[in-house]
Amino acid sequence: MKPVLIIAEAANPEWVSVPLVGWSHAKALASVAPAHVVTHVRNRDAILRAGWTEGEEFTTIDSDAVAAPLYKAGSLLRGGKGKGWTTATAFAAFSYYYFEHLLWKRFGQRIANGEFGLVHRITPLSPTVPSIIARRCRRAGVPFVWGPINGGVPWPKGFDAVRRQEHEWLSYIRGAYKLMPGYGATRRHASAILVGSRATFEQIPTEYRDKCVYVPENAIAPERFSATETPSGEGPLRAAFVGRLVPYKGADMLVEAAAPLVREGKLVIDVIGDGPQRAMLRERVETNGLDEGITFAGWVEHEQLQARLGQAEVFAFPSVREFGGGVVLEAMALGLVPVVVDYAGPGELVTEQTGFRIPIGPRAQIVERLRDTLAQLVEERAALREMGERARRRVLTCFTWQAKARQTLEVYKWVLGERAGKPDFGMPLREDAVPATELQEPTT
Repeated sequence: MKPVLIIAEAANPEWVSVPLVGWSHAKALASVAPAHVVTHVRNRDAILRAGWTEGEEFTTIDSDAVAAPLYKAGSLLRGGKGKGWTTATAFAAFSYYYFEHLLWKRFGQRIANGEFGLVHRITPLSPTVPSIIARRCRRAGVPFVWGPINGGVPWPKGFDAVRRQEHEWLSYIRGAYKLMPGYGATRRHASAILVGSRATFEQIPTEYRDKCVYVPENAIAPERFSATETPSGEGPLRAAFVGRLVPYKGADMLVEAAAPLVREGKLVIDVIGDGPQRAMLRERVETNGLDEGITFAGWVEHEQLQARLGQAEVFAFPSVREFGGGVVLEAMALGLVPVVVDYAGPGELVTEQTGFRIPIGPRAQIVERLRDTLAQLVEERAALREMGERARRRVLTCFTWQAKARQTLEVYKWVLGERAGKPDFGMPLREDAVPATELQEPTT
């Protein structure tokens, strides 16, 4: 196979969220296929510290002449840090055009000369950010692979107030992204589109769905989440929540649902994360006499998260609008039993055999169903360890970066004509569909 040119504008081994996803996927792909990664210059130092050599394994592009002022403008309009993600993505889309313009100046001739077997754009993840080089790759006779793309999950009914609190004003007219330059060309000229969720698949126009392969956005590195100890199972049931303390993540619903069990001494909750809701949540906990059973850890460094989560048996995460849900995979990899809202990302990661999915509905309904589920877990605690082990094995089988790289490699073979049919790993993933699957036991 000729080298793959991997575009990962956001790829940083020392950050979290999309940059970590971009780096992890690119690194895993480079271990199963010859590859060269193109990323933004902001990631250079971290990638060098990770042991890669610039010019050999990766190249950086400096697009800050356009990206920096657009980032500042987007920051001013989004309404605060961690809010207005639709606004931030809109501004990032325009700066990304310039990034690809510079990338083509650097690599366009090499692509046209056939130096690369295909071009794969990993990040940006958003389906609202088009590519201006998909058409150029098609003209050069080089396949363009796009994704996994993920995002744009509609706000569930009954949470419009939360939507406004998140300053998601542009989400009301999100469909306008279809008017952006390159929207149609990206989908038309891509040889394969990796979709990270069912919601994203449904956003793809019908005429392009035969190009789509379902590959979830997130995965885990087994060495980062090795199960070091098993909770004793004595005392109250231990649950954990990890995430920004903002309304749509649902920490307030968790506190309300858990209150009776906490008062009875049957349940304790470790809330890991920070955000604008923290003061309100602490006051609510203290006012209702729950402070001995609900603790607030604040932000915990990613490297220390494993030890903190490892003290719990249940991962309670009632987020109502989660695109990927990588933190759910991390908890499952440690043997925690997930309790999630069955909407978007988390609902596609958790099965009936590995956790609990709360049907989406109005807030009061979610709280009631969450309370019933927690009460059930308290009563059926003996079954948690076996279910947690099934959750761990599902993640280590289907959701490691190496497993994801093997899936992506099958897509490469398909677009290059090296396999007969389009890969189908199931939607959600079937555990028997990941190619060359073998349980990747974590190493310490």
